[in-house]
Amino acid sequence: MIKITDKKINEIYQDLDCGMICYYNPLTEEIKSHPDFDSQMYAEEEMWEDIINEIDANPDKYIRFEPMSTNEFFRMMEGFIDSIDNLRLKERLINALNKPKPFRNFKYEIDNSGEYRQRWFDYKEQKYCELIKDQIDALNFNEDQ
Repeated sequence: MIKITDKKINEIYQDLDCGMICYYNPLTEEIKSHPDFDSQMYAEEEMWEDIINEIDANPDKYIRFEPMSTNEFFRMMEGFIDSIDNLRLKERLINALNKPKPFRNFKYEIDNSGEYRQRWFDYKEQKYCELIKDQIDALNFNEDQ
């Protein structure tokens, strides 16, 4: 049974939110992360060589966590829009998602939304941590089978 503290889940979230791929060793409770080189073309693998080699040499010791897919992140933004009560902002955010470059437009609107900016960060953290917990639950379920 894999158990990860909320503090460690939050650390994993922080790394994932920065676009990293995250690995957790349940025995040592150590987190190791490196950039997703497929999506971050300017990241240099040489800087992360020690971590990559450690994980490659011991893949059975680590659980891998990946950032949300684009579709998951888009659905999360839609969920946030549904949760807010400011109709004017809600309309601006819906419009932002329906234009080209929806992520950039959403970020612009959120960055200029006053108190809703922090609400967005809190919402995103909550949803990301739920996703991580769901992955842990799935691993535990498969382990029990």
